[in-house]
Amino acid sequence: MKAFKALFISELKLSLRGLDMFIFAICMPIIVVVILGAVFGNHPAFEGANYSFLEQSFGAVATIAICAGGVMGLPLVVSDYRSKKILKRFQVTPVRPSLILAVQVVIYTLYSIVSLILVYLTAAILFDFQFHGSWVVFLGAYFMVMLSMFSIGLLVGGIAPNVKIAGAVASLLYFPMLIFSGATLPYEVMPASLQKFANVMPLTQGIKLLKAAVLDLPIESVFFSVILISLIGIVCSVVAVKFFKWE
Repeated sequence: MKAFKALFISELKLSLRGLDMFIFAICMPIIVVVILGAVFGNHPAFEGANYSFLEQSFGAVATIAICAGGVMGLPLVVSDYRSKKILKRFQVTPVRPSLILAVQVVIYTLYSIVSLILVYLTAAILFDFQFHGSWVVFLGAYFMVMLSMFSIGLLVGGIAPNVKIAGAVASLLYFPMLIFSGATLPYEVMPASLQKFANVMPLTQGIKLLKAAVLDLPIESVFFSVILISLIGIVCSVVAVKFFKWE
């Protein structure tokens, strides 16, 4: 436990010093909430809706930090540490190299939770955001989406032969999901053809799941999303563990 705590503090300081996650996981979601609130206000999401456009988009904005940490942050850190022989050095110490992976997952989880809290406070204080569903259901869905996205990141970082390839693959996954999954550009305003493309992305299904939890929609409406997100998390985790390269 002492080793975990010491490593956690050290890695968190390095992460904060880099500012990347602070900008993309903390600042960006707040900016998106402010923009959505300023543009759409408390207007109904559509004619006859009993919830606002911002309330409909809350779950989507809450995934920005998850996407930044899981799909971009984790692959680059893991690949970089392997290329610098850091993981290999840990193998000859009492501290197992898997500990550094656990620390990174905890750090990105912390970023996501802090981002979620700040997004909620910003929406509630500035735009009178109302949460219609159950927080227990929402948080369960939130961590399910988080685990799924993190498993993708560990898979990419764990098997990519070098940092450049890990960065290229991470970028190919991160930017399309950030823009077209509904996290920043609302899914509801996309044309039908673009929605079909977005539906292929795992984050889109995660956002649908979170939206249902926020708006207290029936679980039957997102049953496919639940199954898909669960399968992605399981498959990517198993493959990452089996083929992970420590050096």
